[in-house]
Amino acid sequence: MARGARGAQGPRGPRRSRSRARLRGAGALALLLLTATAGCGSSEGSGDSGGGDGKGPEKTRITVGTMPVADTAPLEMAQRKGFFKAEGLTVRTTTLSGGAESVSRLRAGALDISFGNYVSYFLAHANKAIDVRIVSDAFQSAPRTHAVLVRKDSPVKSLKDLQDKKIGVNTKRNISALLVKKAGKAEGAAFDDDKNFVEVDMPNMETALKSGSVDAVQAVEPFVSAIERSGTGRVVADLGKPPTAGFPIAGYAATASFAEDNPKTVAAFQRAMARAQRQAANRSAVVDTLPDYTKITADQAAQLNLGGYPAALDPARLERVVELMREFGYLKRKLDVEPLLVRAGP
Repeated sequence: MARGARGAQGPRGPRRSRSRARLRGAGALALLLLTATAGCGSSEGSGDSGGGDGKGPEKTRITVGTMPVADTAPLEMAQRKGFFKAEGLTVRTTTLSGGAESVSRLRAGALDISFGNYVSYFLAHANKAIDVRIVSDAFQSAPRTHAVLVRKDSPVKSLKDLQDKKIGVNTKRNISALLVKKAGKAEGAAFDDDKNFVEVDMPNMETALKSGSVDAVQAVEPFVSAIERSGTGRVVADLGKPPTAGFPIAGYAATASFAEDNPKTVAAFQRAMARAQRQAANRSAVVDTLPDYTKITADQAAQLNLGGYPAALDPARLERVVELMREFGYLKRKLDVEPLLVRAGP
């Protein structure tokens, strides 16, 4: 089962200290080699600041939050295929447990940009926990990309049977709970955020289901397929079908201050991600990438249910998230999405 994208590389400080020591000891030869490397335009050799010509990113090394799910395949593609490097960026990734952690780390400045679900971002913005800016779309649902699973021997047949039971979600009051609430409403079922939902990290959902600590889990790919494949659970509700079919799930966000202070950095990230999102329209490109940052095999990746990877931000699509949040009381008043979107740079 997936444990996450590969983590950040080592600290820059010690590396730079060692570089200065080697430079002093080796003299002119080291200086010549350093100059040659810089001439090749290597993003690994660049510092945090952009080029002296003012055309490059303001910040060339950025930290991006990610999760070990199919939604983030384009981020991994952009990293491995050199799309970020081509834009003058060195990207370090940090694996997160869910949207709440994404928000807290962005607010603390521990992340420059982060993957996260739209519900968590919009809720945090409305509550003034963070002044958020969406810089790239990431994923929209499709059949069986998001599902509620119960143990294989469970008597539960529908969401209505789960009304008084515990459902594991990766974070409370986020997209997971909202999709369950909407699908449940269509079946005449109602769920309470505090009484019905229990936080369980995605990689631990199969264990939680097996142990009986929860009665059901709301999982995403590749965890949906993994739980079914192991024989632990079965799907009782496909959240990728109406009334939540094609739902905007997640995107990449930054704080307003980061976006305003680093417009060229954000634009470079957007260009690299748009390129990767377009390539993700080819299913084989995603399937080939998944084993690189999850522990599923190539054969297993080929069997996964994949959703859509929008290449551009569309406020009309994201309004659907706001409407659903208002329907279930997550938002008390209308939230205008348009000002929160950072349009792709040239």
